[in-house]
Amino acid sequence: MATDAPPPEGTSPTGPVQPTTEAFVAVQSSPEFADLRRSYRSFAFPLTIAFVTWYLLYVLLCNYAGGFMATKVVGNVNVALVLGLAQFATTFLIAWLYSRHAAGKLDPKAEAIKSRMEADA
Repeated sequence: MATDAPPPEGTSPTGPVQPTTEAFVAVQSSPEFADLRRSYRSFAFPLTIAFVTWYLLYVLLCNYAGGFMATKVVGNVNVALVLGLAQFATTFLIAWLYSRHAAGKLDPKAEAIKSRMEADA
């Protein structure tokens, strides 16, 4: 059933009003956005480098330190299995840490920027 009523305030006939390209460029050069980007990079880059280093160490140990990796820890569980499972554990730990970091530091800053942009549009 079609109506000729105007769309709600803040929307267009096709949906919500979007900020202009100029608004996005202005936000990108703002100090708030630089702070958001710095918060993200200061967390993501070091952890990414640490995890890739840890992963490559595991691969190198598997290829070049077979005797060490075959060392039994408990029963039939060897060092390679322990370190391999630790890879999974660190993956989940990093995901959990990032989730906490994003919720506590990134999301509030991003929401403030988004709200300001929507208010200006």
